[in-house]
Amino acid sequence: MNKYKIAVIIASIDQSYQSSILNGIQASAAECSLDIFVFVSFIGSLGNPGHDTGEFNIFNLPDFSQFDGAILLTNTIDHPPVVRNIFSRIREADIPAVSIDNDVPDMFHIGIDNITAMRKITEHFIKVHNVKKFNYISGPRYNPESSDRLDAFLAVLEENNIEIENDRIYYGDFRAPSGKNAVEYFLKRNSSKPEAIICANDVMAATAINRLLAAGYKIPSEIKVSGFDNTYNKHNYQMELTSVERPLKESGKLACKLLYDYFNNRNPERSHVLDMSPKFRESCGCCDNEPFNIDEFKSINYTNYRKYEDINTYMSIFNKLSCDLQDCGSFRQYIASFKRFVADMNPEEFYFCLCENWDSEIFDEKNDLAHNNKNVPTEFTENVNIEIAYLNGVFYDRTTMKTKELVPKFAESSEPGKMYYFIPLHFGERCLGFMAIRMTKLPLHNSMFQSWCITISNSLENIRKLICLDLAVQRLGRLYTKDTFTGILNRNGFVQATSEIYQNCVEEHREIMLMFIDLDGLKVINDTYGHDAGDEAICAIADVLTVSCTNNEVFCRFGGDEFIIFAADYNDDDAKRLTDIIKENIKKKNAGEEKEYKLSASTGYVIVTPSEEHDIFRFVTDADKMMYKEKRKKKRSKYLKS
Repeated sequence: MNKYKIAVIIASIDQSYQSSILNGIQASAAECSLDIFVFVSFIGSLGNPGHDTGEFNIFNLPDFSQFDGAILLTNTIDHPPVVRNIFSRIREADIPAVSIDNDVPDMFHIGIDNITAMRKITEHFIKVHNVKKFNYISGPRYNPESSDRLDAFLAVLEENNIEIENDRIYYGDFRAPSGKNAVEYFLKRNSSKPEAIICANDVMAATAINRLLAAGYKIPSEIKVSGFDNTYNKHNYQMELTSVERPLKESGKLACKLLYDYFNNRNPERSHVLDMSPKFRESCGCCDNEPFNIDEFKSINYTNYRKYEDINTYMSIFNKLSCDLQDCGSFRQYIASFKRFVADMNPEEFYFCLCENWDSEIFDEKNDLAHNNKNVPTEFTENVNIEIAYLNGVFYDRTTMKTKELVPKFAESSEPGKMYYFIPLHFGERCLGFMAIRMTKLPLHNSMFQSWCITISNSLENIRKLICLDLAVQRLGRLYTKDTFTGILNRNGFVQATSEIYQNCVEEHREIMLMFIDLDGLKVINDTYGHDAGDEAICAIADVLTVSCTNNEVFCRFGGDEFIIFAADYNDDDAKRLTDIIKENIKKKNAGEEKEYKLSASTGYVIVTPSEEHDIFRFVTDADKMMYKEKRKKKRSKYLKS
């Protein structure tokens, strides 16, 4: 049986709607011979556009030409340009795609009749409860489901000659905080109290009810409330919630079945509209006469208790990881700490993949999150380094792979039904890499997982900045120790390079050599040929010393046209030999370069056994005196060509 590779595009898997559909996909993946690759972003919850841009980048990770098909929940992505880009790349790859709840003409479609469903809810409030004054909590403006539900609501109001002011409609994002924020928005308005609030999904309805109760309103006697999607068991709320029941898990299963039928030439129908049914319950003042079942309450109570226990357990591990990663002073420590966490979680597979330029030091120091900062790497590199590879309880050695491969080749197997989650690693817009996770004890469809991902990325960015800071310190150190004009050591560098050697010689009573070199006739060169020629002459002497000092000697530019050389365990013969080498290399320099002046230098050295009371520069003075004895023997005519 052939196995097929399917990409799933989805945002915010911590929400019940997304989680239910993913559970359906997972339930059918093996049966339909599919391996599932879920590309996840957490967007909108932080109110940070730079963060959202970095999250969106995960949708650029899949090369759709490497997949057999795709399942899209683009209705969860409230950013039209990103959605259009996904559609364009899928069409270019020419693979079949199933779009859930967003009807795209050239793709398979699974959805419900949002318009009919919302009409039934709204008509029920008007005809059964005689509501005339409504408020409405919508989803995002550009979400197609959100738009259909709002349009249906407004159409029913118009048909019943009920007017609604613009400030009675609040646009949320389908997340729980939107319900609370909407009620607070309504309470601040001067508008009169509504008789009912219609909500575009359940989680916003639940928090709206909580905020209304906190404000002293009675539900449903003073204000009636409804939701949509029936994503939570009705008994999880303070009161049973009027909503629209829909088969979300079945949507995920059907998406897999449509692709499987397509691959096997069964010509499935393009569009499937699933059944839905309104459930009129306590929050609108109704009872749907469903029988009371004590076993159901026990099951819910036990499930919630298990969730509570799991969250406490993993929160403890998560908090320890956060502290451990924040304490890391190096990338090596970071990876070691992270590995301990991975071992505790024991997923079937885990891959921590970093872009080749993840530790780049190029960034805008004023604002690393600037939208137009061209220096920030915002794309995945062609290759990634797999810094952590964990498979079936075993860590594998660090390796590199092509980014489009997504998981290493050693993870491949013939058994279908694998389900990977791909999570972006980023800091603002800066792309750091991605994580690939398969089957872990950590609850992925949970807001705690989002917090975990943010902590991983932020701590990785801290390590990147430490690496960059270390590089900057090294550069400053080089500037502190190097003579920027000649490229050789300056006095500071000379002291650092010789201090330990010199101290050993003092303690062990070993001889040292100090040589002083002075460029001859620099003033004449400057006055006759200009200061550029004088600068060239100084650099030429530095070059001569570089090729001459090849036996562990330490040399530097002492100042102006003066240089010094230090060596341990030198005798007089060694010093004379080095002097001859320097003179010979000066001759070669003169013969190899056509200059108007003749390069020349005077040297002088001392051989001594240093003691504790002698500073190294005490011998520089002695060597300088020896150098001047040689210089006085020379004449001006030796420095210039006739």
